Amino acid sequence: MWQDKSLNMLTHFLSCCITLQPVWRRRPGCRFMSSSGPPWRLLFFGSDQFAVESLKLLTSSRSSSDRIVESLEVVTLSGDVPVKRFAQQNHLPVHSWPLNNVDGQFDVGVVVSFGCLLHERLINKFPYLLPRWRGPAPIFHTIMHGDTATGVTIIQIRPHRFDVGPILHQKLHQVPENCTAEELGAALATKGAHLLIDTLMTLPERLAHKREQKQTGATFAPKINASMSWIVWEEQTCDQIDRLYRAIGSRIPLKTTWMGRTIKLLDFVGKCHISLLDQRRKLVPGSLSYQKESNTLAVCCKDGWVGFKAVLLKKRLTAADFFNGYLHQTVQKKTPYQTTEALFVSRKRATEEHQMSTSKL
Repeated sequence: MWQDKSLNMLTHFLSCCITLQPVWRRRPGCRFMSSSGPPWRLLFFGSDQFAVESLKLLTSSRSSSDRIVESLEVVTLSGDVPVKRFAQQNHLPVHSWPLNNVDGQFDVGVVVSFGCLLHERLINKFPYLLPRWRGPAPIFHTIMHGDTATGVTIIQIRPHRFDVGPILHQKLHQVPENCTAEELGAALATKGAHLLIDTLMTLPERLAHKREQKQTGATFAPKINASMSWIVWEEQTCDQIDRLYRAIGSRIPLKTTWMGRTIKLLDFVGKCHISLLDQRRKLVPGSLSYQKESNTLAVCCKDGWVGFKAVLLKKRLTAADFFNGYLHQTVQKKTPYQTTEALFVSRKRATEEHQMSTSKL
């Protein structure tokens, strides 16, 4: 992922790796012809649904009048991954990873969201090799950081490293307000697929006019993991929690601790406006308020309140179920919402409190 600070945006890349040695190929009825332009013999590397969008367009290009694709085969990972399913449904030859010998069989290797590093010896089998996403999880980090613009770029990769090299083609994309990672990914997958076709149509010319990436402002989008889903109520704002939910909430539920147990927070509804009664209380981050009118469990964070319609304890509970089954007695006692029973505690705070109590023993 690459950050252009002057535009205050993160631009996420579809990347490509190209080796520039000349190549010749035999065609029926001919002796030898140069492969300096389309139609190309393609080998596609991919795994997930994002990659399927590019594979769809390449598949349809085999029968188009533009004659961009002469032949198309697929390399994918083991298991029931989306790219393998699409290839089998459309009768495309499928190769398992790691790949065996491909000497002289293909002109262009297209690598989209594949997830494995291609070694130099494989890269050198192709006259052209393009593109894949820069960084493991750029779309999620776009949402998490609140970027207003992103994009797709095809670059020329060097061996031994992911996502480095000169830019061949690039398109910007405005991030819609309040969109999720899934919605943004679908839009960029479509844009990236069309960018790939455009690049294949004019590949020699784009190689001739490639431009180097800047070496300043580089950022990296690490893989999304479960540790990112823990909310720190005393540090995170309403907007930060909202972005976190839109980035990872559909894959990894947001989590907190309650009475020493892990609670998963479901059906996020955004910032809440709570009653005047709650506003008069002396509250701390993690304080809870059940909003009966909207059947929402509101939680106090750094700068306000955010709401959830359900939680997962031993089973899924609506906000009303959780209030009636666990919080109602606390409220009836008219406690100042400072008791353990009425607080969600961040894992960070729980760890610190445990360390302090242990040190006193």
